Amino acid sequence: MNQQIEDFSGYLQEVRQSSLNTIRAYQNDLRKLESYLSQQGIESTSKITETSLNSYVLSLEKEGLSPATVSRHIASMKAFLLFLLKKGSINGDPSERIKAPKVVKKPPHVLEEDKILALLNMPDLHTSKGIRDKAMLELMYATGMKVSELTNVMLSDINLSGKYLTCGDKNERSIPFGNAAKVALESYMHIRETIFDRKNNKYLFLNNQGEKLSRQGFWKILKGYAKEVGIEDINPNMIRHSFAAHMLENGADIGVVQKFLGHTDISTTQLYLSYNYQNSREVYTNTHPRA
Repeated sequence: MNQQIEDFSGYLQEVRQSSLNTIRAYQNDLRKLESYLSQQGIESTSKITETSLNSYVLSLEKEGLSPATVSRHIASMKAFLLFLLKKGSINGDPSERIKAPKVVKKPPHVLEEDKILALLNMPDLHTSKGIRDKAMLELMYATGMKVSELTNVMLSDINLSGKYLTCGDKNERSIPFGNAAKVALESYMHIRETIFDRKNNKYLFLNNQGEKLSRQGFWKILKGYAKEVGIEDINPNMIRHSFAAHMLENGADIGVVQKFLGHTDISTTQLYLSYNYQNSREVYTNTHPRA
């Protein structure tokens, strides 16, 4: 089964073009499945049955894992077995009738506007690090990007004069940003080459070594500022959720917000609404608090 997991990982990378984080998540889930089956004396995927998989799901629930986590493990299992079925490595799909537990989606944790504004104003603009951090925070709140998208933004993705950027891998989209983000980015760009870019790096946001800033690096920066503001429990998704909530509170069409966030799954946004992209700049300007 070990080699088949490696083959599946290769398929995810080469055919599905999944991110490294996604591939690692699949691998971790499947290694757990492999370990459980091995303990039950099942060493070959051809010996996997619906009963053994049901037993595995029950073991996950007995561990106290949340319904969302159990559902993720089941999804990984199903994707792996479907891959093997299509390859002809197994004759049937033993996971076909296995259902994931119902997951009740919790409302997103949104920061109030005054908390967001306090967070955005924390970086010390008398330092190069503060100027960079200010640009990152302003851009993230201005666009609602995921942290992985923020750290992957390249110089060529930014159009300062037009006040928009292009982001996303599989679901590439253009997102406008307001004057506050533009001013912060202009200040950062003024010092970026001389202070941070010592390796001719094409990524927009760099660390002190001149390398692309990592997701972990950004999270550490964010947590530091949040602690100073008095926000004890924070993650980058809160800025993304706050972006969406604040725009909707100010009258933005949910379809426009959906487009900016890059949502394609109807269950993610609850309501799918198409919109005319030509109106997106006007909608953004009229509804984003920092436009």
